[in-house]
Amino acid sequence: MTLLITGGAGFIGSNFVHYVLAHTSHQLVVVDKLTYAGSLLNLEDAIPNPRVTFIRADIADRDAMARLFTEHRPDAVVNLAAETHVDRSIDGPRPFVDTNVVGTFVLLDVARQFAGEAQTSSTGDRDSFRFLHVSTDEVYGALGPTGLFSEETPYAPNSPYAASKASADHFVRAYAHTYGLPVLITNCSNNYGPYQFPEKLIPLTIANALDGRDLPVYGRLWVDPADGSIRKTELHAVDPSVEGHITVTFAPDEAAGMVVPVKMEERYRRGRDTTEVRGVATYSKFRRFQVSTSEALNP
Repeated sequence: MTLLITGGAGFIGSNFVHYVLAHTSHQLVVVDKLTYAGSLLNLEDAIPNPRVTFIRADIADRDAMARLFTEHRPDAVVNLAAETHVDRSIDGPRPFVDTNVVGTFVLLDVARQFAGEAQTSSTGDRDSFRFLHVSTDEVYGALGPTGLFSEETPYAPNSPYAASKASADHFVRAYAHTYGLPVLITNCSNNYGPYQFPEKLIPLTIANALDGRDLPVYGRLWVDPADGSIRKTELHAVDPSVEGHITVTFAPDEAAGMVVPVKMEERYRRGRDTTEVRGVATYSKFRRFQVSTSEALNP
C-alpha cells in the first residue's frame, strides 16, 4: 500500500510519518512545501528509509500533484498540509486561502480524476481508495464553560484560519456527494507534542518560562469568571491523535460503496483524555464502529 501524506514535514505530519513507518510496511510519499513550519529535520530519521519518497511541492500546484498521482498511484491520501496559526491568519489571511482552500480543492480534483481511473498501486480498486482530510474543531467556533462539539454542531468559524478550514471541509463533503469520492474528515482539537513549531501555546509557554520571559495569555479562550481558569483542550500528537487518524484511514466501511465522512471527537474527564471515533453516513444517518489502531493497521 502507498500513502500520499501532504504536510509531512510539519508537526502532525512528521509524527504521522514516523508512526506509520514504525507500525506498517507501507510505502510513503511525503509532500511538503517546507514553509516556516515544515522542516526536513523533523524527518531526518525517516527520509533515509527506502520506503519513503520525499517531494518538495505545493499542494496548490496542480501539475505537480497530477505528476505525483500518476507516478506513485497512492491507495490513500492523508491531507495534513495546512496553514494553522490563528494569529498569523489575522495578520495575513491570503496564505490560508491559498493552501487550505485552493490546495485542498486541487488535491480533491486530482484525486477525483485519479480514483475514477482505478489505478491505485496495490489493488487498482476505486472503492479501496481513501482521501482523509485532517481539519480542526475550530470550524465549530468556541466552546463555553460546558459541552462538546459533535458532527451535528453547526459550523461557526471565528477566524480567517477557521474559515479557510471550514471552506475546505465543505469542498471535501461536496466532492463526496457530487462525485462519489471516498472521503473522510477529522475535526480534532488542538494538538501538542514532538516537532511542534514553537509559536503554539504549549511549546511557546515552556520556552518563555525557561528563558524567564512573559507567559502568553490568550483572551479568545473561554475564561471562567469564578476563578479565572481558561478552558482549552489539547490532544497529544501521537496518542491518540495520530493513532486516531490512522484508525480512521484504514477502518473498513460498514456498507460497501457507502461514503463515510468520519470525524473525531475528544472527551476530557478528570484530566484524562479518551477518543471516540464516530462514523457519519450519507444523509446524516449516524452509525458507530469500533476499530483499534492495531486492527486498522493489520486488517
